[in-house]
Amino acid sequence: MKLAILAEGLFAPRTAKTAIGVLRYAPYEVVAIVDSVTAGEEAFAVVGAGKGVPIVSTVDEARRLGAEALLIGTAAAGGWIADAYRPHLARALESGLDVWNGLHERVLSDPALAEAAKRGRATVRELREPPADLPIGGHRKRRAGAVVVLTVGTDAAVGKMTASLEIVAALKRMGKRAAFVATGQTGIAIAGEGISVDAVVADFIAGAAELMVCDAAEEADYVIVEGQGSLTHPGFSGVTLGLLHGSAPDLMVLCHDANRQVMKGYEQEGLPVRGIRECVAIYEEAASWSRPPGDPPARVVAIALNTFGASDRFADAVIQSAAHVTALPAGDPIREGAAGADRLAQAIVSARVPAG
Repeated sequence: MKLAILAEGLFAPRTAKTAIGVLRYAPYEVVAIVDSVTAGEEAFAVVGAGKGVPIVSTVDEARRLGAEALLIGTAAAGGWIADAYRPHLARALESGLDVWNGLHERVLSDPALAEAAKRGRATVRELREPPADLPIGGHRKRRAGAVVVLTVGTDAAVGKMTASLEIVAALKRMGKRAAFVATGQTGIAIAGEGISVDAVVADFIAGAAELMVCDAAEEADYVIVEGQGSLTHPGFSGVTLGLLHGSAPDLMVLCHDANRQVMKGYEQEGLPVRGIRECVAIYEEAASWSRPPGDPPARVVAIALNTFGASDRFADAVIQSAAHVTALPAGDPIREGAAGADRLAQAIVSARVPAG
């Protein structure tokens, strides 16, 4: 599959999370970014990922480069398709390109886009479409011996998916059988499977997580679950809690954006991000609510930092400070590369998790 990514007007580090994740981790070829604002540049020069991937102005240019599908690579508040994207999507569909959509709004719910798809005989892959007949969680036990690790956050959009994928890669370098469980649209686009838990009816979020974790545990000894939102985020905490209880992790890795002072989406209100040490306690307490009597407590065993845009000196200080205040290994798996990811993975392997 050769993919183009639509990021019109929003191809930047803070607004193109899906695009960046796919550029960095997807196993298929990305042939172009569609963004008239930064057209003529290379993706890596703009967002730090996608070496050699050109940015073009139109879908037709992306098609000439070999694109077979167009992925919406940004996410607007509320999950609506931006009006500026609709002409690009219509052109893609009527020219026969498939569209991958990770937003909440369904592409074919727009009559004009549905007509374009009909003319071009194109299909739409809705990454957030959950499967039918999901169970209620809490009734299935995973394979004994598998260790489940959930990445959790001090806020939304702090790098939980990135940390998860880097930890999986580090565990595999150590010779471990590790699996990534995708729970959001970007992770699903990368992994090719998963369930976007924020699109699941609330009663079944835990069941969806349990289903994915138990299936993954049949094939892997370390199951790394992509976290969503934050327990301290007013808008997303419900999804976070359902995922926490459904995945029933043995261990957790707390993810934190070192540049974030206020909660994402609550900048006007000035709602502060809780401290790392406080969040460790919050997650461990919440995880305990669904642990059967006699089960060992779920523990945070490492801190994954996102120091994007900071100086090396500041980033080093943040990593050292996080390790000091929590007495846990800390690292930035992007800035530090394999060394940072390996530190997080080693913390997971070194943690004692009783079999059962």
